[in-house]
Amino acid sequence: MQLQLKNRQDLKARALLLGDRLDLKLFKIADCLATTPLTLEVDRDGGIAVLFRYGVVVLFGVKSLDEAKFIDTLKPLLTNPYQTPETEELEIHCGMNSIGVQSGAVSLDEISLEKLQVIADALSKNLVLTLYEKKVAGEFDKIEPLAQELATHGKVSAGSKKLLSKIGNMLLIEHRMVGRAEIGDKPETLWDFPHLGGLYASMEDEFELKERQSALDRKLGLISDTAQTLADVWDNKQLHKLEWYVIGLILFEIVLSLYERLDKFL
Repeated sequence: MQLQLKNRQDLKARALLLGDRLDLKLFKIADCLATTPLTLEVDRDGGIAVLFRYGVVVLFGVKSLDEAKFIDTLKPLLTNPYQTPETEELEIHCGMNSIGVQSGAVSLDEISLEKLQVIADALSKNLVLTLYEKKVAGEFDKIEPLAQELATHGKVSAGSKKLLSKIGNMLLIEHRMVGRAEIGDKPETLWDFPHLGGLYASMEDEFELKERQSALDRKLGLISDTAQTLADVWDNKQLHKLEWYVIGLILFEIVLSLYERLDKFL
């Protein structure tokens, strides 16, 4: 299938993070331009969409009306669709002497399917990082008062169930970043087109993918360690309470036994 966008000089890329997961099994291979990643035409003008199973769709040269229609067709395939999707737009200029990212826009000598797939991969990872950066920032805001309470008063008011839930959320984010989005990995397209490594490196630098992932990993680890420490403090507190209950019961039995003996003696 010939790529109609090949004759365009300027092109807009628009990426949308629609939900936690996108089920791509229902698409027929015969209707696709490529399968890794899944790429297909979405309108008569040759606009294409690159779909990723972690819920991102990247559109190239697709008009607003056609975009809305296409997104509607994807809704039944989404797991936990987001009410307000994360979005990112990027201008692509063709006919340039060099390939790379300049002034927030991508410069290409010519449009090809594999180049658009590389751009789509970087855009999709940028969106995933943006979403999880917001989530982690929110968790930081929630857990900081608990750490402050422990430092100031030497106690924790939150229950272990709540704290362990925070640890679970951090592990889930880490799993999605590494297992689904594979943010630290290069796109599969580069295996077949290694000469596009420079383009991907430029996109990676533009969005600071490596640096942001590293920072996010550190924050995830810090939140998990803090929550685990607070959970241990809470559990020790509950254990001490239980020990006092046991001691109280033993003392009660001793007093009761002494009372019974004293009653018999009298």
